[in-house]
Amino acid sequence: MANTGIKNWAIDDRPREKLALKGAESLSNSELLAILINNGSTDKSAVDLAKELLSSADNSLQRLAKLSVKEMVNLKIKGLGPAKAVTIAAALELGVRRNMADNKKEIVLSSKDIASYLQAQLQYKMHEVFAVIFLNRSNKINHYEIISEGGITGTVADPRIILKKALEHEAVSIVLCHNHPSGSLKPSRQDQELTSKIKEAASYFDIKVMDHIIVSEEGYYSFADDGML
Repeated sequence: MANTGIKNWAIDDRPREKLALKGAESLSNSELLAILINNGSTDKSAVDLAKELLSSADNSLQRLAKLSVKEMVNLKIKGLGPAKAVTIAAALELGVRRNMADNKKEIVLSSKDIASYLQAQLQYKMHEVFAVIFLNRSNKINHYEIISEGGITGTVADPRIILKKALEHEAVSIVLCHNHPSGSLKPSRQDQELTSKIKEAASYFDIKVMDHIIVSEEGYYSFADDGML
């Protein structure tokens, strides 16, 4: 009978051996990716493929998380096809969702209570997204929803849609949010004008705009904290 002990595992399985013996925290990013890749090509191990993939994303997991399955496949890394790209994308999305869950606050009292959650949700988007959090009288989150998605340079949020949804979810206050794919956290004139427009419209329904938060990989910007509301 063939010896199936860990010491006899193939090279592509060595990261699994290391994880089993020492724990996931002992593995490098490339070794963790190699486990997802599962097996290499004829001339490269799974670890080699993982290193090549990371290198194509400037060795940044944040940049890698922004790649779609199609974009990963289009890197033309020999041995990295759609099936492996799907597995990697799924694992990275689980990481994003775990981060979201860790940072979700049931009661919102300040920008910090919600900014980390929003950053976890939106920072990896390659295009601009406008979202709204709807809160009840106790500042508990009733609902979170992406209202619109645009291009790399901007998106449009219709105040009528936002207020309609606020009434549907019986919100007494809302937090506006969008991301800046460029990384900049400086609000544009359009951001400021849109915030004022939504704030004025919401006041007619006794709905308060608590904040407008801009997020990116660099952190977040709060209109409320900066006295812009």
